[in-house]
Amino acid sequence: MLNKMTINPQKQRLIVYVCLVVVALAVYWQVSQYDFINCDDPVYVTENIYVQSGITLDGIRWAFSTIHAEFWHPLTWLSLMLDYQLYGLNAGGYHLTNIILHVLNTLLLFWLFTRMTGMVRRSAFVAALFALHPLHVESVAWIAERKDVLSGFFFMLTLCLYVYYTENPDIKRYLLVLACFVCGLMSKPIVVTLPVVMILLDYWPLKRLWRLREKIPFIVLSVVVCVVTFYAQYKPFIKDFPLDSRIANAIVSFVAYLGKTFWPHNLAVFYPFVDKLPVCQVLGSAILIIVISVAVVTVAKKLPCLLVGWLWYVTILLPVIGIVQVGNHSAADRYMYLPLIGIGIMMAWGMPLLFQDIKIRKNILFPAGIAAIAILAILARQQCGYWKNSVILFSHALQVTKNNYFAYNNRGVDYDEIGRYSDAINDYNEAIRLMPNYQEAYNNRGISYGKLGKYESAIDDFNTVIELSPDHMKAYSNRGLAYFLQGKNEQGCRDAQKACKLGDCKLLAYAKIKKLCY
Repeated sequence: MLNKMTINPQKQRLIVYVCLVVVALAVYWQVSQYDFINCDDPVYVTENIYVQSGITLDGIRWAFSTIHAEFWHPLTWLSLMLDYQLYGLNAGGYHLTNIILHVLNTLLLFWLFTRMTGMVRRSAFVAALFALHPLHVESVAWIAERKDVLSGFFFMLTLCLYVYYTENPDIKRYLLVLACFVCGLMSKPIVVTLPVVMILLDYWPLKRLWRLREKIPFIVLSVVVCVVTFYAQYKPFIKDFPLDSRIANAIVSFVAYLGKTFWPHNLAVFYPFVDKLPVCQVLGSAILIIVISVAVVTVAKKLPCLLVGWLWYVTILLPVIGIVQVGNHSAADRYMYLPLIGIGIMMAWGMPLLFQDIKIRKNILFPAGIAAIAILAILARQQCGYWKNSVILFSHALQVTKNNYFAYNNRGVDYDEIGRYSDAINDYNEAIRLMPNYQEAYNNRGISYGKLGKYESAIDDFNTVIELSPDHMKAYSNRGLAYFLQGKNEQGCRDAQKACKLGDCKLLAYAKIKKLCY
């Protein structure tokens, strides 16, 4: 059908816009009926009193001054505050905002590549791959990942404005690009990679002489945000992994992400870090990375699109690949939200080169592309279903991963919330078996013991947490409550005051227990 409309590119682009919106909503609309999950959503919304105050002067000051949740991303906080103003604690509203942002990102991406290249079909493929790939479900379906879709919006908008600027460079357009870039940095630090992406687009498809001077303000701002982010995330985790293990994991992850791009199976909310990966797997992954890199550099003059696509993928993925440890996961689907575009570029502009005959491209490649996108849409819709609630989400993670202590712990939290305390304790036991020093599992098991009236067992677990982490605020608060329930008010009051001294009573809701001291 589109073949017959090539004489009217404007109408063809309009049809693509409509199709992208309709298909993306068909896949993701179900998410708007889902609830919060117990991983990070409490930190970002359900237990965050600042967010639950809506847009206020105090809230704005807090958003711009805090590194709560290990990021400085004030616009993300403000967007959640606005959602609370509109929807209260109705999770569907927050999900809807994520969906809208993802759809807008898709449309901006399509506009960007059609504007730069004039190639509607190839640009549509890149946008559809971005819109419908199952790897992106995590970023859209997880309310706490608002930072992904929001930063993605400013990332795309900055590039669109940059292309607009390159068409007629002037100071007003330049400042508009810079302002949008700053908004992106205030949404998620991953936007620090944008100056490199601009340089890549200068090379292809803009074919513009590199003008590094105009990138200096962008680079300086990126460096500042990198320093702030490193400071915010520099803290001990459950387990510190040696440098060689992190490098090995980074190499394998680079290739694993590629594998999941072409075969998106066994996707999970958490992938446990493996201390020792097989040497053959690490070497094989390293060789593949080198081979691809050498190949795209070799053909760069004739096929610059392949080099740009590969460097897009590598550049944006590099900051989150795990060499600098910021968690106990080996990889995360959400990290592919922007890097996937690079692979899409390589496919959209590289695959047609295998078919020199135009008729073959139309009769084989075009239908194959449509079929591939349709399959991805079906898989993405299925993946969305796992985010319906925490029990389903973490049960699925346990099915597709091994030794997933995190999934056991978080499923236990949900079991506890619905009153299945024995099931919760069983999950916590398994989490502790897999990770003996897992503080949160001990703390959560103590909570479940307390709800069953087993206060001594609960206090034992809280004592273990405090031994492992002397400044664990929640453990002091929970132990204090257990003491109060035992009638040991003096000890309970002491723990409650200690908890409030260690943290923000307003934010962490410790003031509730502190009232019992008076």
